Amino acid sequence: MSTSSVEPGTRLAERFRLEDRVSESDGATLWKAIDEILARPVAVHTFSPDFPRVHEVVTAARAASRLTDPRLTQVFDAAEHDDHSYVVSEWVTGDTLSDLLAAGPLEPERAAGLVAEAAEALTHAHEADLYHLCLRPEHLVWTTGNTVKVLGVAVDAALSGLTTDQPALDDAEGLGRLLYAGLAGHWPGDEEETGLPTAPMIDGHFCTPRQVTAGVPGYLDAVTIRACLPESRKGHAALTSPSEIADALANVARPMPIPIAYPPTPAVQSASHSEGIETERRPPLPPQPRPMPPRAPSGGSMLNRVLMTVVVLLVIAAVGVGAWTIGRSLGSPNAPQAETSPTASASASAQPMVVVKPEKASGFDPLADREEKGEMAPLAIDGKPSTFWKTENYNSADLGNLKDGVGLLLDMGKSVQIDDVVATLAEASGASVELKVGDAPELGSLKTVAKEKNGSGKITLKPDQAASGRYVLIWFTRLPADAGKFHGTIYEVVVHSPGSA
Repeated sequence: MSTSSVEPGTRLAERFRLEDRVSESDGATLWKAIDEILARPVAVHTFSPDFPRVHEVVTAARAASRLTDPRLTQVFDAAEHDDHSYVVSEWVTGDTLSDLLAAGPLEPERAAGLVAEAAEALTHAHEADLYHLCLRPEHLVWTTGNTVKVLGVAVDAALSGLTTDQPALDDAEGLGRLLYAGLAGHWPGDEEETGLPTAPMIDGHFCTPRQVTAGVPGYLDAVTIRACLPESRKGHAALTSPSEIADALANVARPMPIPIAYPPTPAVQSASHSEGIETERRPPLPPQPRPMPPRAPSGGSMLNRVLMTVVVLLVIAAVGVGAWTIGRSLGSPNAPQAETSPTASASASAQPMVVVKPEKASGFDPLADREEKGEMAPLAIDGKPSTFWKTENYNSADLGNLKDGVGLLLDMGKSVQIDDVVATLAEASGASVELKVGDAPELGSLKTVAKEKNGSGKITLKPDQAASGRYVLIWFTRLPADAGKFHGTIYEVVVHSPGSA
């Protein structure tokens, strides 16, 4: 089979069926294909007979197949033959950084979290002496499974014939450009490279992200400058490898996966064939033979028969007395009621919890003339755990000794009974949080009903006693550290109630 005749429907290695031609460049064609054995989509590169770098691409793919970081594209197969060569890798679905930037720059922490994940993944690749060398926004994907994926490690450089004497520095600069794009919505390079608008320039040098977009934190601006803007460093040391980028972004909040509530698993269930797993269906158990009473030996003595008869008569008498006693109790109007079993009582008193959607959310700082990051507050109740509200930055965990606390205030629209409040915080530990409930949006009217110390990730604030009110306040009294500053972050809040108060 010649690669010049490769067309939809072609099968490679007797399992990969080519379906759709995605792109073609310089003799290399990318296909969407189906792995017929595992029934899943895969990406396949095929090559024309005159493609000059087949050996380099296949060699790079085989090396990349040994990488185990789930944030890097998996390579499943690679073959080099005289008549056909190919590389089979993971088919990734989701939004590239270019897609995410279609509506403008990302929230700074969101952009930093994506690049931090990519930097950690590339650090693992560099430990195996594998590099990317051509990072662009289309190589960074937020997948439909709510994870970060870096495409094309080693393979894309081989496809393009890229080599370098300083791979660590090149990938650090590539990560810096991705961070710049996420923060500013522009590309610090040629527009033809990415489709993003070229970053503006002053005196022949690219502007820093803070000069392009308002609201970029100073430390993220500094990380970008140290990674890819040498003209603006002003004495700051350069970041020269993905590991240094990862260290500089180690404390940023990471993109949060969306939790999925799965239905209860039935007793017998078959998994999807596309997963290559199928739960075995067990045949119904055959009817069990009913045990027969033991037969007396044919030669049993008269004494055994008499004893058996007496036992039967005693059982019949006991059953009769029991039935008479029960009937008498049921017929007596003054008979005491049977006590309800604890199980029945608990079952009767249990009430299903319901999710109560707040009408609105606001940043709450009773000492300020404006809301604490009020424009971001609705992001904590939008049902998207990848978005978030956060406090301002402070110089210490106790809010710089400026105030007793700040928080996120939920207006439920009416007074509701609070069973619990589930809040998803940043993974950095050190947050002290209180749950306050009341009928007026004033600190003095809100009663503290639950507390959590040193909280991180998903926490549940459950009142010790019945609590109800129209307003629910998640109140930070201590903040976790983040890159030398301190702020609280809430990705999502869910209020549970047994019903209205």
